[in-house]
Order: sequence, then C-alpha cells, then structure tokens
Amino acid sequence: SLPGLEKFEGWYLHSRDYKSPQSFLGKRVVVVGTGNSGIDIAVELSHIAKQVFLSTKRGTWVLHRVGDDGYPFDFSYISRFRELLHSLLPQNASSFLLERKLNARFDHVLYGLQPQHRVFHQHPTVNDDLPNCIISGSVLVKPNIQKFTETSAIFSDGTREDIDAVVFATGYSFSFPFLEGCVKVVENQISLYKFMFPINLEKPTLAFIGLIQPLGPIMPISELQCRWATRVFKGLQDLPPSTNMLADITQTKEKMAKRYVKSQRHTIQVDYIPYMDELACQVGVKPNLLTLFLTDPKLALEVAFGPCTPYQYRLQGPGEWAGAREAILTQWQRVVRPLQTRARDCPPRSSTVPHIFKVFFSIGLIVATLAYVLLSP
Repeated sequence: SLPGLEKFEGWYLHSRDYKSPQSFLGKRVVVVGTGNSGIDIAVELSHIAKQVFLSTKRGTWVLHRVGDDGYPFDFSYISRFRELLHSLLPQNASSFLLERKLNARFDHVLYGLQPQHRVFHQHPTVNDDLPNCIISGSVLVKPNIQKFTETSAIFSDGTREDIDAVVFATGYSFSFPFLEGCVKVVENQISLYKFMFPINLEKPTLAFIGLIQPLGPIMPISELQCRWATRVFKGLQDLPPSTNMLADITQTKEKMAKRYVKSQRHTIQVDYIPYMDELACQVGVKPNLLTLFLTDPKLALEVAFGPCTPYQYRLQGPGEWAGAREAILTQWQRVVRPLQTRARDCPPRSSTVPHIFKVFFSIGLIVATLAYVLLSP
C-alpha cells in the first residue's frame, strides 16, 4: 500500500476488477504499471478519460503485434532459424539488435519508457497504440508514485497531478490453497518439473497446464503439455526420479534468476521454441530437421526458416497428422487470406524465403541444421 492511499478521496481498483472504461468518462486517471494489462487499460482509457497518466517504476520495452510488412509479429519472428541465431549470439548482441529495431519504431528514451535493463531481461509488453497516445498527449508517462494526498498523486520526481481514480496494474500472486499438501507457492515460486509435475507425489496423477509465462503464444504450449500429461497418466511414459527432477527445477530457476529482472512476475518464464521442443522430446514429436532436409527439403526449409507453428509437432510420433505437411507449406496463405478483401494484381506471399535465398543457403542450412541438432536438448 502506498503512503496516503487511505486518505485518497477518489476511487482505486486493481486491473483484475477493470471491466469497462465508461465509468472513467471525463476523469483524470493514473494507471500504475506498464505490463500488458496496464498499457492496454491506459490506451483504452485515453479515448474517454480527460487525461491518463501511466506510472512506471522501471520503464519497459514495447513490442508490437504488427511486424515487418504487416505480418503478425510472432508469426514472423518465432522461427527456428532466429532461435538458433539467438542461441549463438551473446545475449547483449541479441538485445542490441532487438532494441535497435524497437527504437526505430519509436525512441523509448524520447517517449520516457526506456528501462535500465535489456529487452530480454523482462517479459515483453506488446502494444501497437501506446506511441500514438503518448505523442498526442492523451497518455503522459510518469515515474513511480511516491504518495497520495486527498485529491492528487505525488510522483518520485516531485511532480503532482490532480487525479480522480487509480488503476493498479501491478501483477498477480498465485496460490493453490486446496493443494497445500502437494505443492507450495512462496512469492510466486513453485517447484514443478518442466513447470508441470509436482515431484513429491507417490504417483504422477497431477499436472499443471498453462502455469507458464511464455515469450510467445500460450495455447500451443498448453496443448503440448496436455499431450505429455495424458501419456504420463496413461502409464505410457514415466517421469525421471525425483532427484533428477529436482536438479532440473533448480537449474531452471537459476537460469531464470540470472537472466531476468528480480520480480514476482519472472518466476514462470519460458522461451517458446526451446520449451516446446523440451515438451516435444518428452512426447516424441520433435521434428528432426536433418532427416527432413534429406527426405523433404522443401518442408525442411519451411520448418527451419518459417514460423514455428504447432503443425511442426504433428509431423511424426504420437498424434501424427497426415495434413501437417500441407498445413505448414500453406500457412502463409492462410494468414494473408483474411486480408485479401479486394481484388489485386500482385500475388500474395507464398513462401518464407525467395527461391534465390533458398539456393544460396542450401549448404548453410546443412551446417545450421547440424548445429541446431547438437545444441538442442
């Protein structure tokens, strides 16, 4: 609780209780927090409130949903080739490249948002509209709130703003009081093997699905988690000994603590492709790039350089789908299709890489594939 909040004569709420902007019509509102919920609420309120103040303690890097050439950002950037480059480059170099790209869209220093930490040291905030709101003045970025008075907020830089309402988008704490005998949560820290299985149960009859915060979409991960969990429940697969699982949990927590800014927000972080591949290895459905390149080069190129969509985990093994190959090779067309609402002469993008690029990098792909196989878990 912030000093003076009990004296504040306006109203305040947590972002969990925010349902509609209508009650904030004509009000001066402070939104505390620059996570995804905080920025989304600030942007929505900016259309109806008299003034919105966005208060941030550390600042944040803001990614955008619309990527290069207008394609979805995650569809364009979550690929095995990019993941390989990211794993080979020093983390500072990877951060520099992405930060440069984000600052090319809008300068985070100029807009008062750039944090001290690097872009890969926090969970990303994704919003396309915030820069427009800031440059138009409907959202003003402010530092951390120092205290409240009856009618205003005083910020850490000494400035004071009269306000009518406060929305705290300061994150969540999770717990499972009905499972205290099985799992224990302390400051959002929970010990689960691969973020799924408690290690102290006599039999593996419990799994947590979706208790992760991925750098990418969560639903494909949850689906693959379910595939693994059901195989374990049916006795088709065994979990490792509890000592091995504990060692894996400890190693994962140490890596997370070393990489991310210390926060209760950063306790269940996973990188999309590495974590999906970890799960896929357990289920036996991870695509073999080397085999694909030797047997189906066209598909191998799309799997390596194209979007890492869930179809890749239906190419082989349990749950194999005969339509997975065709789905992968035509995924760009399906993304483009809803946008083609008027006739045009130029054909839509039909492949991830141009033909010359494919030819030029054929040899390089072999090397990259071998490196990927050797570096992957």
